[in-house]
Amino acid sequence: MSQVDHEPGADGGRLPSLGDGNARIREWLAGFGFALPYLVVAAGFLFGPLLLGLFMSFHNWNPIFPAESEFIGLANYEELIADPRFWNAMKNTLYFVVLTVPSIVVGSLLLALGVNREVKGRWVLRAIFFSPYVLTVAVIGLLWTDLFSSTGLIPYYAAQLGINTGSWLTDPTLAMPAITITTIWWSLAFNFVILLAARQNVPERLYEAAKLDGASSWRMMLDITIPQMRNPLIFVVITTFVGSFQVFGQPFIMTSGGPSFSTTTVVMYLYQTAFSAGDFGYAAAVGYVLFMILIFVSLINFYVLGGDGE
Repeated sequence: MSQVDHEPGADGGRLPSLGDGNARIREWLAGFGFALPYLVVAAGFLFGPLLLGLFMSFHNWNPIFPAESEFIGLANYEELIADPRFWNAMKNTLYFVVLTVPSIVVGSLLLALGVNREVKGRWVLRAIFFSPYVLTVAVIGLLWTDLFSSTGLIPYYAAQLGINTGSWLTDPTLAMPAITITTIWWSLAFNFVILLAARQNVPERLYEAAKLDGASSWRMMLDITIPQMRNPLIFVVITTFVGSFQVFGQPFIMTSGGPSFSTTTVVMYLYQTAFSAGDFGYAAAVGYVLFMILIFVSLINFYVLGGDGE
């Protein structure tokens, strides 16, 4: 056999063989096989209902006899644009988002940074801070409904300070702040765990080098901690935005959307439209408008917070 038969390819590596292609195909098939159960579930419970909802939004939907549903084009969306109750629900939702998102993100970050310090009993503090998250929204709602009632602890102690509020949940001005306080207390835990894990992954040598250069704690947080935790922070901000826009359980349990529709959110209005009024086509249109808003807000958050900052 000549020397030429043993020479490698022009790039210095061995020439590709048919076995390489078969190995890649087998690897692809194995990956697809592992992903197939999720794809089947997603198609049945996510993409299928998503497409069905879009189809329903263009119809005067008959839930009993879907085949008799009347196609009405964009009529549901035109009605939505002129619907004052929808815009009131949107205003309430935006108010809730403004109150909750900064509070939850900043609060969970401060808790994570504080608990990460070498303090006695920090494991107990971590358990205490996370404990509200294991409770269901029904338990949380009933607990805080009692606290905000006219005979609850919060109005009682407010009265001791000379502030007579009565029941917060029957006051159109105080009802949404009451739901906000409930949500912040409940939701801090999830973000707290994520940001605490992110902080613990920041190399300590960066802080040691900064201390040698005489950097202050505030400077280290701005130049080391926040940049190193950027990706988890982006995740926390986006998920908190999406969760706040989709709020339903707290106002449903605590106020049923009242008083005077002051706590009716978009998702709650969607629920009332579908299951109280029976207008499933219009409710689907409301859901798709909310869906597009969430995508838009998520993209803005991603590009604003996820930039390279150069």
